[in-house]
Amino acid sequence: MFEVSVCMNFSSAHNLRGYKGKCEALHGHNWKVELSLGSDTLDRTGMVEDFTLIKEKLKSVLSLLDHKYLNVLSYFKRINPTSENIARFIYLKMAERMKKEPLKVISVKVWETDTSYAIYRET
Repeated sequence: MFEVSVCMNFSSAHNLRGYKGKCEALHGHNWKVELSLGSDTLDRTGMVEDFTLIKEKLKSVLSLLDHKYLNVLSYFKRINPTSENIARFIYLKMAERMKKEPLKVISVKVWETDTSYAIYRET
């Protein structure tokens, strides 16, 4: 299988419910997201997909989160907006957008800081 990845950023605020520590308070992050897609075949130009097209699709998903207070979004009203759950949200939204294409979402990695990230992938 061939695999390609793109990285993009978004900014948002959140607070972690039920967490005892400073992240319980409202705070923000400049998140970094890495989306990895895979395919068993290449197109006629020898690519899995044009990186520009992948970035456009990811940008449309990240626009749902960018400059938002995540806790009030319908998905995160019952699910804590942790890095892990944000990665799963992005994965599910991308998989929904890619379901008619031969590409498969492999994983989504979400960095909360330069040194801390979470990955979501389905097995």
